[in-house]
Amino acid sequence: MAERSKPTIRRNLGRQFNWLWSAYAVSTLGTFLAFNAFSLILIKVLHSGPAQVAALSASGTLVGALVALPLGPWVEFRRKRPVMITMDLVRFFVLLTIPVAYAFGELTFAQLLVVSIVTGAADLTFTAASGAHLRTLVAREDLMVANGRFESTQWTATVLGMPLGGAAIGLFGPVVTIVADAVSYLLSALGIRAIGGGEASPPAREGATGLRIRDLVEGWRHILKSPALRPLYFNSAAANCLIMAQSPLLAVLMLGRLGFPAWEFGLVFAVPCLGGLLGSRLSPHLVARYGRPTVLRAACTLRAVWPIGLAFVGPGWPGLLLVMVVEGGLITFSGVYNPVLATHRLEHAGTANVTRVLSAWSITNKTSIAVATALWGVIATLTSPRFGLGLAGALLLATPLLLPRGRRAGVFSAPATAPVPLPAPAPAPVSVPAPAAD
Repeated sequence: MAERSKPTIRRNLGRQFNWLWSAYAVSTLGTFLAFNAFSLILIKVLHSGPAQVAALSASGTLVGALVALPLGPWVEFRRKRPVMITMDLVRFFVLLTIPVAYAFGELTFAQLLVVSIVTGAADLTFTAASGAHLRTLVAREDLMVANGRFESTQWTATVLGMPLGGAAIGLFGPVVTIVADAVSYLLSALGIRAIGGGEASPPAREGATGLRIRDLVEGWRHILKSPALRPLYFNSAAANCLIMAQSPLLAVLMLGRLGFPAWEFGLVFAVPCLGGLLGSRLSPHLVARYGRPTVLRAACTLRAVWPIGLAFVGPGWPGLLLVMVVEGGLITFSGVYNPVLATHRLEHAGTANVTRVLSAWSITNKTSIAVATALWGVIATLTSPRFGLGLAGALLLATPLLLPRGRRAGVFSAPATAPVPLPAPAPAPVSVPAPAAD
């Protein structure tokens, strides 16, 4: 089996991939410097409660996903690097409107909502384009290594970014991290452009050139017809929405009712991310030793058992340590799971549907997260944030049941034959490039 071959973690994947990786690193660091910045602005600046915090997260994500829906098929038949550069620049400019409005005392919930929608749509479009582009930059046998590097980078950026962001918020206020996040997207766009070289031609489009209903649903149709993708798709949607529904409730509980300062809130998430870094480094070795089906199922199960503990967080250092332990377990096994899932999804997405499959997957995740976040905001308002945390954690325990067991778990193996390769990049020095990873 391909997944039992010796992993080549130290392999050099080439200059173009390294630029892609660097661009991803800087934008990810910016993202985690501004971790929960919108929630903090709502709580600390606009004095909002759990319903408004959840509403912003839910509505921004949901409408952003709807805006991104027609962009997936559109991106499929276009070169990916210009799309990614454009999405980076869109995020740069729209995020800068927040510090400008704040400086003039005009910042409102409505503006935060618009920014959330635009950045959400840009995130989804960028993710779909970058995942498709990654397949043209590295060989199929190197996809696991490449995705492992992206995963390691994400957790490293989290470990560094969240405490630095928390300290910056404590010293200068939450808006300063929004500026840092905006600048990171500008640097990412410059890094993508620095990749250089040509880009593979997009797949040829059959039939009419206009946007068709079939194009909008092709990604979902491919996923639902694939026994290798379908169970992971449903599990991903269910688990992610329950995990993310806890985030605004935990912010309200810790920053509001329990009175933790912003730097402690950042620290309590940063330290456990060392587990994510460890998990992402172990992931290729575990796949090589135990096989992809076993690793996917075990990691998916083991990441689900932790979040119920967030319902018991209390004040002071005991509360901080409890959150660190819970988040550490969740993040470690997520670090193992995520690069294996990303590689498996790319290998089974098909040659002509990569962007649409990734876009459909992301839109489903974002939409389910938005719905669950809004619902849990209502639940927390009617009951308490602590009850909402416990309910989400209890339901999460059942999500591994969505995965096949026994012999049926073999559908998670790597394809027996390699997918038809996309055209290699042209040698001419064209000035357009790219970051990746979902």
